[in-house]
Amino acid sequence: MTTVLVVDDDLTVRDVVRRYLELAGHQVALADNGEDALAWIAAHKPDLVVLDLMLPGISGLEVCQRLRATSTVPVVMLTALGEEENRIAGLQLGADDYVTKPFSPRELALRVSSVLRRAAPAPLAGTIADGDLELDVSARRATRGGTDLSLTTREFDLLAYFLTHPGEACTREHLLEKVWGWDFGDQSTVTVHVRRLREKIETTPAKPTRIATVWGVGYRYDRA
Repeated sequence: MTTVLVVDDDLTVRDVVRRYLELAGHQVALADNGEDALAWIAAHKPDLVVLDLMLPGISGLEVCQRLRATSTVPVVMLTALGEEENRIAGLQLGADDYVTKPFSPRELALRVSSVLRRAAPAPLAGTIADGDLELDVSARRATRGGTDLSLTTREFDLLAYFLTHPGEACTREHLLEKVWGWDFGDQSTVTVHVRRLREKIETTPAKPTRIATVWGVGYRYDRA
């Protein structure tokens, strides 16, 4: 059974989310502030964190930043309608997905299951390599020149897609569908993840040689 930590200072939200996640088969822990959430994560290592960005004390953004310094545990953000800047900031810090308040608890449960499914090791999968870049799909481990890249779930999936579709010009909409599994959504999510991925795999992120921008279309992966 997977363990999901729900971090939100609203008791009603925590209770509703807990009930829906438990119905989906997850074990659920709760926290109402960032300090307690970070302490619980360090002690128990959950499989996924549902994180509200508007928290008392340490903000959700700071929790995400601190978490990403030591862990690649998947994070699904809860953001209020109209908080686009915070949502993009959260994605830049390494969050894997987001749901906008007011939200459908059923949609959140589906998003959580989707992220967990993508984070699970793929059975009998092999290794994908391009020059000094290597992805062990079974272990969900990415290295460059033998050094671990510490990719988030979505970053790993995005890079795996690029590596298996070299030379293909992909629109953001296409990547949302193939990597995120969304039929619709905020395409800036793709832009943010491509930027983060470039920072980890490109020698000079401002002048990428692997993930090229195709103006008016989207992106193309060029093998080394």
